[in-house]
Amino acid sequence: MPTLAQVVNVLETLYPLRYAESWDAPGLIVGDPSASVTRIAFAADPTAAVIDTAIEHGADVLVTHHPLLFRSVHQVSGLGTRGDIVRKLYQSGCALWVGHTNADAAYRGVGQAAADLFGLVDQHPLVPIHDDEAAAAGHEVGLGRVGRLERPMTFAAFAQRVAGVLPHTELGVQACGPLDQMVETVAVLPGSGDSLFDEVRASGADVYVTSDLRHHPATDAIEQARYEAGLRAQGIAVGHGDDRIRPLMINTPHSAIESLWFRYAVDDVPAAVAQATGTRPESEWLRMSTDPWTLRL
Repeated sequence: MPTLAQVVNVLETLYPLRYAESWDAPGLIVGDPSASVTRIAFAADPTAAVIDTAIEHGADVLVTHHPLLFRSVHQVSGLGTRGDIVRKLYQSGCALWVGHTNADAAYRGVGQAAADLFGLVDQHPLVPIHDDEAAAAGHEVGLGRVGRLERPMTFAAFAQRVAGVLPHTELGVQACGPLDQMVETVAVLPGSGDSLFDEVRASGADVYVTSDLRHHPATDAIEQARYEAGLRAQGIAVGHGDDRIRPLMINTPHSAIESLWFRYAVDDVPAAVAQATGTRPESEWLRMSTDPWTLRL
Protein backbone atom coordinates (compact mmCIF):
# COMPACT_ATOMS: atom_id res chain seq x y z
CA MET A 1 0.00 0.00 0.00
CA PRO A 2 1.17 3.59 -0.57
CA THR A 3 2.36 5.40 2.53
CA LEU A 4 0.98 8.73 3.67
CA ALA A 5 4.33 10.30 2.77
CA GLN A 6 3.95 9.07 -0.82
CA VAL A 7 0.37 10.34 -1.02
CA VAL A 8 1.40 13.75 0.34
CA ASN A 9 4.17 13.91 -2.24
CA VAL A 10 1.59 13.29 -4.98
CA LEU A 11 -0.78 15.90 -3.57
CA GLU A 12 1.96 18.49 -3.38
CA THR A 13 3.03 17.70 -6.93
CA LEU A 14 -0.52 18.22 -8.22
CA TYR A 15 -1.16 21.23 -5.96
CA PRO A 16 2.28 22.69 -5.17
CA LEU A 17 2.64 24.46 -1.85
CA ARG A 18 4.69 27.17 -3.57
CA TYR A 19 1.46 28.42 -5.18
CA ALA A 20 -0.02 29.26 -1.77
CA GLU A 21 -0.53 32.86 -0.70
CA SER A 22 1.98 34.15 1.87
CA TRP A 23 -0.63 34.17 4.65
CA ASP A 24 -1.75 30.61 4.00
CA ALA A 25 -0.44 27.36 5.51
CA PRO A 26 -1.72 24.35 3.52
CA GLY A 27 -0.24 20.86 3.53
CA LEU A 28 -0.23 17.96 5.97
CA ILE A 29 -1.92 19.03 9.22
CA VAL A 30 -2.37 15.68 11.01
CA GLY A 31 -0.92 12.27 10.22
CA ASP A 32 1.87 9.70 10.48
CA PRO A 33 3.94 9.78 7.25
CA SER A 34 4.72 6.06 7.56
CA ALA A 35 1.07 4.97 7.76
CA SER A 36 -0.49 3.04 4.89
CA VAL A 37 -3.20 4.60 2.74
CA THR A 38 -5.98 2.59 1.13
CA ARG A 39 -8.81 5.14 1.06
CA ILE A 40 -8.85 8.92 0.49
CA ALA A 41 -11.87 11.12 1.24
CA PHE A 42 -12.45 14.66 -0.04
CA ALA A 43 -14.56 17.45 1.48
CA ALA A 44 -14.73 21.23 1.43
CA ASP A 45 -14.41 21.84 5.17
CA PRO A 46 -12.97 19.84 8.10
CA THR A 47 -16.06 20.26 10.26
CA ALA A 48 -16.79 17.84 13.08
CA ALA A 49 -19.53 16.17 11.00
CA VAL A 50 -17.18 15.74 8.03
CA ILE A 51 -14.45 14.30 10.25
CA ASP A 52 -16.90 11.81 11.81
CA THR A 53 -18.13 10.75 8.36
CA ALA A 54 -14.62 10.31 6.97
CA ILE A 55 -13.66 8.13 9.94
CA GLU A 56 -16.89 6.14 9.69
CA HIS A 57 -16.20 5.49 6.00
CA GLY A 58 -12.71 4.19 6.76
CA ALA A 59 -10.67 7.02 5.23
CA ASP A 60 -6.93 6.96 5.87
CA VAL A 61 -6.58 10.51 4.54
CA LEU A 62 -9.09 13.34 4.41
CA VAL A 63 -8.30 16.04 1.86
CA THR A 64 -10.09 19.32 2.49
CA HIS A 65 -9.98 22.67 0.80
CA HIS A 66 -10.40 24.81 3.88
CA PRO A 67 -7.90 24.66 6.74
CA LEU A 68 -8.64 23.30 10.17
CA LEU A 69 -6.25 25.84 11.70
CA PHE A 70 -6.91 28.89 9.53
CA ARG A 71 -5.65 31.37 12.12
CA SER A 72 -2.94 30.90 14.72
CA VAL A 73 -3.94 28.77 17.69
CA HIS A 74 -2.11 28.15 20.95
CA GLN A 75 -3.71 24.91 22.08
CA VAL A 76 -5.39 21.85 20.60
CA SER A 77 -6.79 20.51 23.86
CA GLY A 78 -10.16 18.90 24.39
CA LEU A 79 -11.52 22.28 25.49
CA GLY A 80 -12.07 23.37 21.89
CA THR A 81 -13.51 21.87 18.73
CA ARG A 82 -10.19 21.95 16.83
CA GLY A 83 -8.41 20.03 19.55
CA ASP A 84 -11.18 17.46 19.60
CA ILE A 85 -10.92 17.05 15.81
CA VAL A 86 -7.13 16.55 16.06
CA ARG A 87 -7.74 13.93 18.78
CA LYS A 88 -10.30 12.08 16.67
CA LEU A 89 -8.05 12.08 13.63
CA TYR A 90 -5.02 10.72 15.48
CA GLN A 91 -6.99 8.13 17.43
CA SER A 92 -8.65 6.82 14.25
CA GLY A 93 -5.50 6.90 12.15
CA CYS A 94 -7.01 9.35 9.64
CA ALA A 95 -4.65 12.01 8.30
CA LEU A 96 -5.71 15.51 7.25
CA TRP A 97 -4.18 17.31 4.26
CA VAL A 98 -5.31 20.78 3.21
CA GLY A 99 -5.14 22.17 -0.33
CA HIS A 100 -6.18 25.80 0.04
CA THR A 101 -4.82 28.69 -2.05
CA ASN A 102 -2.27 26.33 -3.59
CA ALA A 103 -5.18 24.27 -4.97
CA ASP A 104 -6.97 27.48 -6.02
CA ALA A 105 -4.13 28.29 -8.41
CA ALA A 106 -3.15 24.81 -9.63
CA TYR A 107 -3.83 23.16 -12.98
CA ARG A 108 -7.20 21.37 -12.69
CA GLY A 109 -7.52 23.08 -9.34
CA VAL A 110 -10.36 25.01 -7.75
CA GLY A 111 -10.51 27.92 -10.19
CA GLN A 112 -10.22 25.85 -13.35
CA ALA A 113 -12.73 23.26 -12.16
CA ALA A 114 -15.39 25.93 -11.58
CA ALA A 115 -14.68 27.69 -14.86
CA ASP A 116 -14.84 24.41 -16.80
CA LEU A 117 -18.18 23.48 -15.25
CA PHE A 118 -19.60 26.93 -16.03
CA GLY A 119 -18.75 26.29 -19.69
CA LEU A 120 -15.84 28.68 -20.20
CA VAL A 121 -13.42 28.19 -23.10
CA ASP A 122 -10.14 29.95 -24.02
CA GLN A 123 -9.34 30.27 -20.32
CA HIS A 124 -6.42 32.04 -18.67
CA PRO A 125 -5.67 32.78 -15.01
CA LEU A 126 -7.09 36.01 -13.65
CA VAL A 127 -3.91 36.55 -11.61
CA PRO A 128 -1.18 34.47 -13.30
CA ILE A 129 1.65 32.74 -11.45
CA HIS A 130 4.83 32.13 -13.43
CA ASP A 131 5.95 28.57 -12.82
CA ASP A 132 8.54 26.91 -15.05
CA GLU A 133 7.32 23.37 -14.36
CA ALA A 134 3.73 24.21 -15.24
CA ALA A 135 4.81 26.12 -18.34
CA ALA A 136 6.91 23.17 -19.51
CA ALA A 137 3.80 21.01 -19.28
CA GLY A 138 1.78 23.58 -21.24
CA HIS A 139 -0.31 24.63 -18.25
CA GLU A 140 -1.22 28.14 -17.11
CA VAL A 141 -1.60 28.52 -13.35
CA GLY A 142 -2.73 31.29 -11.04
CA LEU A 143 -5.68 32.58 -9.06
CA GLY A 144 -9.07 32.61 -10.75
CA ARG A 145 -9.89 32.13 -14.41
CA VAL A 146 -11.08 34.34 -17.25
CA GLY A 147 -12.70 32.82 -20.31
CA ARG A 148 -15.61 33.15 -22.66
CA LEU A 149 -18.85 31.31 -23.19
CA GLU A 150 -19.14 29.39 -26.44
CA ARG A 151 -22.18 31.54 -27.24
CA PRO A 152 -23.37 34.77 -25.62
CA MET A 153 -26.41 34.47 -23.39
CA THR A 154 -28.45 36.71 -21.14
CA PHE A 155 -27.13 37.40 -17.68
CA ALA A 156 -30.20 35.71 -16.21
CA ALA A 157 -29.56 32.54 -18.22
CA PHE A 158 -25.92 32.43 -17.15
CA ALA A 159 -26.86 32.95 -13.50
CA GLN A 160 -29.26 30.01 -13.84
CA ARG A 161 -26.42 27.93 -15.31
CA VAL A 162 -24.17 28.74 -12.35
CA ALA A 163 -26.91 27.90 -9.86
CA GLY A 164 -27.60 24.62 -11.66
CA VAL A 165 -23.98 23.50 -11.46
CA LEU A 166 -23.47 24.31 -7.78
CA PRO A 167 -24.43 21.93 -4.98
CA HIS A 168 -27.62 23.09 -3.30
CA THR A 169 -27.39 25.34 -0.24
CA GLU A 170 -30.02 27.32 1.65
CA LEU A 171 -28.02 30.50 0.97
CA GLY A 172 -28.59 30.23 -2.78
CA VAL A 173 -27.09 32.36 -5.55
CA GLN A 174 -27.45 36.13 -5.98
CA ALA A 175 -27.13 38.13 -9.22
CA CYS A 176 -26.34 41.84 -9.50
CA GLY A 177 -27.06 43.76 -12.71
CA PRO A 178 -29.49 43.91 -15.65
CA LEU A 179 -30.84 40.39 -16.14
CA ASP A 180 -31.49 40.83 -19.87
CA GLN A 181 -27.99 42.09 -20.68
CA MET A 182 -26.01 39.79 -22.98
CA VAL A 183 -22.78 38.36 -21.55
CA GLU A 184 -19.91 36.39 -23.02
CA THR A 185 -16.63 36.98 -21.13
CA VAL A 186 -16.59 35.65 -17.56
CA ALA A 187 -14.15 35.96 -14.67
CA VAL A 188 -14.35 33.32 -11.93
CA LEU A 189 -12.71 33.41 -8.52
CA PRO A 190 -14.01 30.72 -6.14
CA GLY A 191 -13.87 31.94 -2.56
CA SER A 192 -13.93 35.49 -1.22
CA GLY A 193 -13.35 37.72 -4.23
CA ASP A 194 -14.13 41.36 -3.49
CA SER A 195 -10.42 42.18 -3.16
CA LEU A 196 -9.85 41.54 -6.90
CA PHE A 197 -12.35 43.93 -8.50
CA ASP A 198 -9.49 45.90 -10.11
CA GLU A 199 -8.12 42.77 -11.78
CA VAL A 200 -11.59 41.78 -12.96
CA ARG A 201 -12.24 45.25 -14.42
CA ALA A 202 -8.88 45.15 -16.18
CA SER A 203 -9.78 41.77 -17.72
CA GLY A 204 -12.82 43.27 -19.45
CA ALA A 205 -15.10 40.52 -18.09
CA ASP A 206 -18.84 40.94 -18.59
CA VAL A 207 -19.57 38.92 -15.43
CA TYR A 208 -17.66 38.17 -12.23
CA VAL A 209 -18.53 34.94 -10.38
CA THR A 210 -17.20 34.78 -6.84
CA SER A 211 -18.35 34.49 -3.19
CA ASP A 212 -18.75 36.48 0.02
CA LEU A 213 -19.49 39.79 -1.70
CA ARG A 214 -20.06 42.43 0.96
CA HIS A 215 -22.52 45.29 0.62
CA HIS A 216 -20.13 48.21 0.30
CA PRO A 217 -17.55 46.74 -2.13
CA ALA A 218 -20.32 45.26 -4.30
CA THR A 219 -22.29 48.52 -4.33
CA ASP A 220 -19.18 50.53 -5.18
CA ALA A 221 -18.32 48.13 -8.01
CA ILE A 222 -21.75 48.14 -9.67
CA GLU A 223 -22.13 51.91 -9.28
CA GLN A 224 -18.74 52.45 -10.95
CA ALA A 225 -19.75 50.04 -13.71
CA ARG A 226 -22.99 51.94 -14.34
CA TYR A 227 -21.16 55.27 -14.36
CA GLU A 228 -18.54 54.09 -16.87
CA ALA A 229 -21.22 52.54 -19.10
CA GLY A 230 -22.94 55.93 -19.16
CA LEU A 231 -19.71 57.64 -20.19
CA ARG A 232 -19.13 55.15 -22.98
CA ALA A 233 -22.69 55.76 -24.21
CA GLN A 234 -21.67 59.41 -24.60
CA GLY A 235 -18.60 58.43 -26.63
CA ILE A 236 -16.11 58.86 -23.79
CA ALA A 237 -13.59 56.01 -23.88
CA VAL A 238 -13.32 54.47 -20.41
CA GLY A 239 -13.03 50.83 -19.48
CA HIS A 240 -13.63 48.20 -22.13
CA GLY A 241 -15.78 47.97 -25.23
CA ASP A 242 -19.38 49.03 -25.67
CA ASP A 243 -21.80 50.76 -23.30
CA ARG A 244 -22.89 47.62 -21.43
CA ILE A 245 -22.55 47.62 -17.65
CA ARG A 246 -19.59 45.47 -16.66
CA PRO A 247 -18.75 43.53 -14.68
CA LEU A 248 -22.09 42.19 -13.53
CA MET A 249 -21.75 40.00 -10.44
CA ILE A 250 -22.85 36.57 -9.29
CA ASN A 251 -22.41 35.82 -5.60
CA THR A 252 -22.21 32.11 -4.76
CA PRO A 253 -22.02 30.12 -1.51
CA HIS A 254 -18.34 29.91 -0.61
CA SER A 255 -17.94 26.20 0.05
CA ALA A 256 -20.32 25.21 -2.74
CA ILE A 257 -18.31 26.79 -5.55
CA GLU A 258 -15.01 25.60 -4.12
CA SER A 259 -16.26 22.03 -3.75
CA LEU A 260 -16.52 21.77 -7.56
CA TRP A 261 -12.77 21.06 -7.46
CA PHE A 262 -13.46 17.57 -6.16
CA ARG A 263 -15.07 16.57 -9.46
CA TYR A 264 -11.48 16.51 -10.71
CA ALA A 265 -9.51 15.69 -7.54
CA VAL A 266 -11.49 12.56 -6.64
CA ASP A 267 -10.06 10.94 -9.81
CA ASP A 268 -6.85 12.93 -10.35
CA VAL A 269 -5.34 12.15 -6.94
CA PRO A 270 -5.78 8.34 -6.86
CA ALA A 271 -4.70 8.10 -10.50
CA ALA A 272 -1.50 10.01 -9.71
CA VAL A 273 -0.88 7.87 -6.62
CA ALA A 274 -1.27 4.75 -8.75
CA GLN A 275 1.20 6.10 -11.30
CA ALA A 276 3.72 6.90 -8.56
CA THR A 277 3.35 3.75 -6.45
CA GLY A 278 1.65 1.10 -8.57
CA THR A 279 -1.39 0.93 -6.29
CA ARG A 280 -4.55 3.00 -6.63
CA PRO A 281 -6.32 3.87 -3.38
CA GLU A 282 -10.08 4.07 -3.18
CA SER A 283 -11.53 7.57 -3.15
CA GLU A 284 -14.75 9.25 -2.10
CA TRP A 285 -16.16 12.78 -2.28
CA LEU A 286 -18.12 13.52 0.90
CA ARG A 287 -20.86 15.64 -0.66
CA MET A 288 -22.43 16.83 2.60
CA SER A 289 -23.08 20.56 2.67
CA THR A 290 -20.79 22.52 4.98
CA ASP A 291 -22.49 25.84 4.29
CA PRO A 292 -23.36 27.32 7.72
CA TRP A 293 -26.84 28.61 6.82
CA THR A 294 -29.80 26.33 7.47
CA LEU A 295 -32.77 28.61 6.69
CA ARG A 296 -33.47 31.45 4.28
CA LEU A 297 -36.55 33.62 4.84
